[in-house]
Amino acid sequence: MTGTAAVILVLAVGTYAFRLVGPALHGRVVLPDRVRELLAAGAVVLLVALLATGALAEGGGFAGWARPAGVLVGGVLAWRGAPFPVVVLAAAGSAALLRALGVA
Repeated sequence: MTGTAAVILVLAVGTYAFRLVGPALHGRVVLPDRVRELLAAGAVVLLVALLATGALAEGGGFAGWARPAGVLVGGVLAWRGAPFPVVVLAAAGSAALLRALGVA
């Protein structure tokens, strides 16, 4: 077995173990309310960081103004409760329109 195959196998076993832990420990472990709040806040922070890096960076540099504008349009529509297909099409359409107008 090569080193790459071993790493893939270890990651697969670890992923499967994480998936089993949830149902196995459901109802047996009770988290305090403060821990639940911190976990929820941590999830939001991670999603915002992923959103920011995906919207602002490309190839180690700034992605241009069209992509962040499209993400902003999609974010506002999602926040306002628009259906998911509308959010995706509006975000992609606004970014495409800006790029067609010459905004990088």
